[in-house]
Amino acid sequence: MTTRNDHSMVAKVDIASFEIEVLKSAKPVLVNFSMKGCAPCERIAPFLEEIATELAGKVKIVKLDIVENPELAAQYGVRWAPGLAIFKGGEVADIAAPKTELRSWISQMIQTAKETR
Repeated sequence: MTTRNDHSMVAKVDIASFEIEVLKSAKPVLVNFSMKGCAPCERIAPFLEEIATELAGKVKIVKLDIVENPELAAQYGVRWAPGLAIFKGGEVADIAAPKTELRSWISQMIQTAKETR
């Protein structure tokens, strides 16, 4: 099922609508793997709405609850929320995992700090 609030540009998808809305989409789709009660998920939601508005017609942005749809989360290797993935032509083009990126950023900062001492 695909749902959308009247004021939202970001549709909510589930296992039943994922194939049509994401895999068979003619344009690229950004999937926000999210979950209820996730503070980081709620913090990025307004930015995703802005991007959906700015890039309307060029990209589709959807939200998938990983607790309600664990099989899709597992299929795409999403273990935490938020997780962002871009799908093009039915395939994952790229996955942005904030936790992984944060870990990398912290490691780079630690390395930089060691080099400047």
